[in-house]
Amino acid sequence: MSDHSEHHGYSEEDVQREVTELQAKSATAARIFDLRRIIGGLFVIYGVIVTIAGINPSDATLDKAEGVNINLWTGLGMLLLGIFFLVWLKLRPTVPPPPEVLVPEQAPKDE
Repeated sequence: MSDHSEHHGYSEEDVQREVTELQAKSATAARIFDLRRIIGGLFVIYGVIVTIAGINPSDATLDKAEGVNINLWTGLGMLLLGIFFLVWLKLRPTVPPPPEVLVPEQAPKDE
């Protein structure tokens, strides 16, 4: 009965190769959908937009904010936060969980 996997048309090597491919795909998906990438990217994009809006403020905008160029400072803060998230992602990438170790089933002992 040791050739149980041969019975279904799959060799042990085929199954092992398939498991290895699935683990690689899972690790890639974990890196792609890391929240730090999404949050960092959005903060960088919005930071650029708000910073551009704050480069040439109107007098009315400055009067509303009591002389502080709030768009410029908020945009720069968002840019820094987004860059922080992206640098964090680069320095500490997501590590996929270790593969589970499969223990071969022990055959029941006939006495």
